[in-house]
Amino acid sequence: MTAPDPDGLLAEQLLRLTRRVHRIQKRHLEHRDLGITPAQSRLLRTLAHYGSPPRMADLAERLEVVPRAVTTLVDGLETAGKVRRVPDPANRRVIRIELTDDGRAALRELRAARRSAAEEILSPLNDGQRAVLGGLLDTLIDGPDNGRDHRHTA
Repeated sequence: MTAPDPDGLLAEQLLRLTRRVHRIQKRHLEHRDLGITPAQSRLLRTLAHYGSPPRMADLAERLEVVPRAVTTLVDGLETAGKVRRVPDPANRRVIRIELTDDGRAALRELRAARRSAAEEILSPLNDGQRAVLGGLLDTLIDGPDNGRDHRHTA
């Protein structure tokens, strides 16, 4: 008989939770009928983090995808009126991508969909459990050496 593998069990639980989160977020997005794919949603969220319109290459690097994938996403979002290609003021050969007003409105809807999905996922947890989960997730996301005090409490 083999001993249980607690790390293997945790890994499986994390994968199952990730799939559940994606399913629930996708359902909340579909209910809002934005006509935006999860990949396009990610591109819009990424665009919103730039202070000025980025180049396609910047987006590809930030999204960790090949430039061709960004071109396809931008084409779809441009057709839907969510983004537009604009020339770089300093170099006409460079094209930048900016959100349109419709794109900003779509982002607000996307954020609302993500919030409602998170509320659904977290609904079984009380406030204390949510706080503990938040701390654990911060540690997993940022790693143990992020400058915070990580004393273990029972």
